[in-house]
This record gives sequence, structure tokens and C-alpha cells, in this order.
Amino acid sequence: MSLSPPFTAETARAKVKKGQDLWNTQDPQTISKAYTPNSIWRNRSTFLTGTAAIEDFLTKKWQKEKSYRLRKELFAFTDNKIAVQFWYEYQDSHDDMKWKRCYGLEDWTFAEDGRMRKRQMSGNDVEISEEERWFKDGIDVNTVNISEAHW
Repeated sequence: MSLSPPFTAETARAKVKKGQDLWNTQDPQTISKAYTPNSIWRNRSTFLTGTAAIEDFLTKKWQKEKSYRLRKELFAFTDNKIAVQFWYEYQDSHDDMKWKRCYGLEDWTFAEDGRMRKRQMSGNDVEISEEERWFKDGIDVNTVNISEAHW
């Protein structure tokens, strides 16, 4: 199955899960290979371009966000674009290791070879307690029941 555009429902869903699994490695160098050399990003209020900037951004991200666990779900797609909804949890090393969950949306635009050429992310962090966590150690993020209140 090709994960390059044009996407079908099946390939778009597979592309989203592949991205989820890649980000859960927390390996900036490997992750950056999924983007074109001049990929354009907006991540919240940060704007950047290119794989070197992506690697640097992700390195700093995971210096702050410890115990990171992410889930992405397909929201919508067209021929070369995919929109996703995501949730991730982490311990904030800049805030006494408090647990937080980020709720967000991303839109992705792909080059013909399947690498992402544009990524726009909007997200909001909410402090959560240990008891409120969804993605605890040993839990498959794909099996967590996320209620409609959180979709």
C-alpha cells in the first residue's frame, strides 16, 4: 500500500498511524526524514522551515516533554492533504514534572513522494492528575476509549 498522495480513506488512516508511531519514537533525526528539505511548519506560535530546524525544534520539545505518549486520529483528507486530531500526555520538565495533556489539530500537505511539505499545528495544554492520565505505561494508545467530550 502506497502512503503517497492521492490518498484514500485507507491510506490516509495508515499515514496518520505511521506518523503517530514515528513521533512516539521521540527520535528527531529519524522523524525529520518524513519531511521535505524545505518543509514549512507552524507549531502553535513557532514558525520554522527545513529539516534542520525541525530536528532542533523536536530535540528541544522532548527535553521539556518527558514520558511523552501520543495518539493521532484521521479527521479528514483530500488528494494530498490530511487533517488529524491528536492528544498527547507528558511530564513537563519546566514545571515540576506535572502531568499535562495536549489537545490539538494539525493539517498536513504532502509532496508527491509522500513526505510532508507543510505542517500546521494548533494545540492547548491542560494540567492533569496521575489518575486522569490515559496513556499510562503498558497501555496501547490506540485502545484508549476517548469520549466524545474530548473529541
